[in-house]
Amino acid sequence: MTPTASDEAADPGGARAPGAAPAPGAGPVPGDADGQRERTDRGAPWWSPLGALERGAGLVRSTEKRLARQPLARLTTAVPRTARWAAETLRDPVVEPGPGNPLIRLTPGLVGNVAMDESVMALAVGPNRFPGRSDYERVGAELALARDRLERAGYLADPVEYHREPPALRLPATSDGWALGRGYQRISWPSGYEPPLELPGWERWNGFEANRTASAWVLAREDRPRPWLVCVHGFGMGAPFTDQFAFKVKRLHDELGINMAGIVLPAHGSRRPSPISGEQFLNFDLMNAVHGLSQALWDLRGLISWVRGREPTRLGLIGVSLGAYMSALCSAFEDDLDLVVAGIPVVDLVEMFRHHSPRHVHMRALEHHILDETAQDVMSVVAPLGMPVRVPPESRTMFAGLGDRLAPPFQARRLWEHWDDPEICWYPGNHVGYLWASKAWTFVERMLQERDFTE
Repeated sequence: MTPTASDEAADPGGARAPGAAPAPGAGPVPGDADGQRERTDRGAPWWSPLGALERGAGLVRSTEKRLARQPLARLTTAVPRTARWAAETLRDPVVEPGPGNPLIRLTPGLVGNVAMDESVMALAVGPNRFPGRSDYERVGAELALARDRLERAGYLADPVEYHREPPALRLPATSDGWALGRGYQRISWPSGYEPPLELPGWERWNGFEANRTASAWVLAREDRPRPWLVCVHGFGMGAPFTDQFAFKVKRLHDELGINMAGIVLPAHGSRRPSPISGEQFLNFDLMNAVHGLSQALWDLRGLISWVRGREPTRLGLIGVSLGAYMSALCSAFEDDLDLVVAGIPVVDLVEMFRHHSPRHVHMRALEHHILDETAQDVMSVVAPLGMPVRVPPESRTMFAGLGDRLAPPFQARRLWEHWDDPEICWYPGNHVGYLWASKAWTFVERMLQERDFTE
């Protein structure tokens, strides 16, 4: 889990809420003078061997905390994490390999890909991004209140009803842009999203001024009716340069002649309220994710309605990572898509946060009902796995990385099962490795050809 930094000082050894008892064996909490005196009073005399051991252990702990704040020092943890993954893979081989549960063959290239993902996680997750003591109580209270309101409104029983259909997008504002050596059209329109129920965190989310304007990049030839592919980028992206590179526009648009449109997700790219794209979308404030995913679905369906107005010969949707989540969610609301491609998918955010959270953040979050059934219930209104799929079975397809450590393969397997075992491509690489994975893109092109997106 990669929560945002708090205004309060975070305790790498285990942040706690005010008034909560410290975890067994935890060091003193900043500002807890009484606790510090108590530990000193009951400690061994300074001159005894046990006292020397206690001082040595304290020095080790303080050194670990200082090192944890250094990105290059954290980077060294990628090696043992990669080794542990390799050992677990060898120890627990797949008993019955199949399309949704492939056999992993360890190769130097795959191990190197895993190490790359582990390095990214080590650099991204540091103490400066851990929640402060008051954050646990606030986020836990928001989730509890949201769950109560959603249950009373009946949305937990029928999460599809939480989402309203956006008005058709007809005349967005247009401007010209330039990326990757080619011109493109930029369209923008007022998002107009409002939640159907007043939930905690909505005022915070609505305060992101730039996020109120939805936008997309467009690459289209107007010479004749053509197939269209709507692209949904991953977390932290949202700039035309990176997104067009990620979706291989040189091949798909320039060479294969497919018209393409790429949505900018809420709080990303030009819509971001802070310097880091997506920072306010996925962080410790889980209600931000609820509002962000709801608005993303609203804006994405608006863009799809605009593309429909261009009378495409075929209409497809492709998303990667967080974009695959949105593609899967959208498949519960749109039934006329000729192809939906979910690449390196994330489909259960609460489980992903559990998987990536440092142990002390995980345990304290559980104490405050942040990563338990309460969070799962609240997130169910934006969770694709809890909604029926409306896209026809023959239009569903996926690709995923065997060595993906950011969106582990179990996420792809769960979507594969929910989608009734569609055709899937497993490439021997990591999360970002899809960019250069020829096996994955050969698979995507074959899916496009089989569904008449190419000439």
